[in-house]
Formats: sequence, structure tokens, C-alpha cells
Amino acid sequence: MDSLLIAFSGGIDSSFLLAVAASVLREKTIALMTVSNSTPPEDEQHALSLAERLNVEFLRIQHDELAIPQYAANPKNRCYFCKDSLYAICKREAERLKFQFIADGINIDDLGDYRPGIQAAAEYNIIHPLVEVQFTKSDIRQGSKLLGLSIWNKPASPCLSSRIPYGSTITKTMLSQIAKGENVLRTLGFKEVRLRHHGKMARIEVAREESELLSVPAIARMIGKNIKAIGFDFVGLDAQGYKRGIFNENS
Repeated sequence: MDSLLIAFSGGIDSSFLLAVAASVLREKTIALMTVSNSTPPEDEQHALSLAERLNVEFLRIQHDELAIPQYAANPKNRCYFCKDSLYAICKREAERLKFQFIADGINIDDLGDYRPGIQAAAEYNIIHPLVEVQFTKSDIRQGSKLLGLSIWNKPASPCLSSRIPYGSTITKTMLSQIAKGENVLRTLGFKEVRLRHHGKMARIEVAREESELLSVPAIARMIGKNIKAIGFDFVGLDAQGYKRGIFNENS
């Protein structure tokens, strides 16, 4: 490839891809990130830091997915409308800059999950280098560690809208509550967390290996107090712990 624009989320997959592309194509690599209310704040911070470290041009484009009615309605294929708008922006910028290819960080593990966004990628001829080389998430973590990327063991960080059950209309207030709530949990020492938004109830999921922290009375009280202060009436702790793609199980 002579030139490559990467749809950059700040997560581990696209970070690894960006690092490899930058080492091969150098100044012919561009990272494009759309930032919205659904973007986890720490992902944006990491994205900027990595782009600076790699000396890669970083396009940060403000984008409001909630302005897309089909996205805000939160149907089961919500991710299609998100990716469709993302790739339209990528295509526009690639054409403006005369960059030939657009890639994303999808890996072969993603192909086993419900991913309607992949359809949008096909419609825009987005390439998936990590799929082409049959890289799993584990391969990406090992490769990232070898490259010295600080987030090689960072937990998965999908958009905040993924915490809201399908069919529930997404609002900026809900996304803000989720971001603040998950920050509360990280501040208390939890690394892999999800705050599922069920209207007036917040359902907390933490990694099973971290569940012992929940049995500490002081921590449990702080979780309840601080999460309720964000705007929830009830706070529930999911006994089964964190489970990836829980709203996709019947999709």
C-alpha cells in the first residue's frame, strides 16, 4: 500500500494496526478518530498520546451519532449506522488527502460476534489487515507488548452506547451517566467494568477476578452512593460478572 488512512478508535486493535502501519508507511499513514458523547474519554486521551508518540498525523473529528435518527433509536443493528457514518467521513478525508486505502482494526475474533458494522465496512471497501493475517485478540495483545505499547493489556472499550439495551432511545444524558459511573468504578480500583443503563437502574458488571472487591462493605457503599448521585435510583450488582456483548446474545 502506498498510503493508508486508519479508522482509529484508541482501542488496542486499531492502536496495534496504527503502530505497524506507521513503521512501514511512515508519513503515508494517517489516523482518523471521530469523537462524540459515546466515546470513552480515556480512549480519546490514549489515541492522541499514541499518535504523537508514533509521529503520525492525527485527524480528530467531532461527530454526533445521536443526530442520526436510526442510531439514536438504538435498534439491534445500531452499529451499522455508526460505522456507516464513520466510514463516510473516512472516505471523504481519504479522497481529500489523496490517500488510497482505508483500514480498520477488526480481527478474526470479531467475526464470531454480532457485528452489523462489518456490513458498512464492506459497502465502503474498508480493508481488515488483521483479519487477512488471521490475528486473534491474543495475537494483537502479544504483538502490542512486543512493540512496547502501554495498552497491550487494556480491557476492551466499546462505545458507551453498547451499555444501553436495544430498543431504548439513547440520549446524551444517558451516555454521560455511563461515563461518570464507570469512572467511579475505576477510581475504586476496578479495571474491567460495565455500567448497563436500565432507565432509573444502573446494573454493574465487573470482571470475575475483581468481584471480591464488591464484598468489601465500604466499597459497596461507595458504589451505591456515588452511582446514585449521578442520577440513578437503584444500583444492582450483576452476580455473573462482566460478559462481553451481553445484549447481542439473542441477535
